[in-house]
Amino acid sequence: MSEARAADQARVSVSVSVPPAEAFRVFTEEIDLWWRRGPAFRAGGGRGGIIAVEPGVGGRIVETYEGDDGERAFVRGVVTAWEPPGRLAFEWRAVNFGPGDTTWVEVVFAATARGTMVTVTHGGWAGLRPDHPVFHGEALGRALRRVALWWGELATSLREHLGACSA
Repeated sequence: MSEARAADQARVSVSVSVPPAEAFRVFTEEIDLWWRRGPAFRAGGGRGGIIAVEPGVGGRIVETYEGDDGERAFVRGVVTAWEPPGRLAFEWRAVNFGPGDTTWVEVVFAATARGTMVTVTHGGWAGLRPDHPVFHGEALGRALRRVALWWGELATSLREHLGACSA
């Protein structure tokens, strides 16, 4: 991987105590159960809603929620790689992205002696303009640290959900 590409991404890993196939299944099929709620994680903020992954390449990651004018749907991303049980990749959009603004996410599910190491890499940030609202006025490096913390919270939530399922 080039140095420029590595400087353009955030990466987090979490160890879970289930095999890769189960980790992949829960990540994709039970995303609404482990994905955190609230305005930092959901387009609908405190309005509830459901987030779902449509399986297969071309499938969408969609969040539906109640808006002031009825049900709304926000497409978070489109699946670009669907390789169970080892890899999932998708284009990603935040709520404040404009037309044509995208980043990418890759999730790798690697077998370990005790289960699976789930590694999320989120890149493509350098393709956004430096004053993009998603950066909240921060330089790219600082914004990437915030993105890593955000994914870290989600990875922790995934691990907790998997732990509760297998308990």
